[in-house]
Amino acid sequence: MEVQSESLGPAILLEDGYRHYWSYIPHFIHSPFYVYAYAFGDCLVNSLYAAYQEKPQGFELKYLDMLRAGGSLRHKQLLAPFGIDASEPAFWHQGLSVISSLIDELVQMDIEK
Repeated sequence: MEVQSESLGPAILLEDGYRHYWSYIPHFIHSPFYVYAYAFGDCLVNSLYAAYQEKPQGFELKYLDMLRAGGSLRHKQLLAPFGIDASEPAFWHQGLSVISSLIDELVQMDIEK
């Protein structure tokens, strides 16, 4: 409740009944690994963005090829042209570093106020 109050800010009043709200969301309890897809997707997008920042030349064509492939290839094959391997810890570190840099940027903006 404390973390939710802090993250939502003073505009949102969390009454005591909210304390158990998470238990009403079926995929938190009845569908193991459902939420994992969100974390993977976010990390994937961030890692692709980092790959773009590192080497923008040719990125667009590789990205369009990846989208054209749709669900016909597994992620290992889809990401290989970008030099990304989701089975390696570096994938997660790269994706999380994008978020970390955004947080650093927000902190810096707050300091400069």
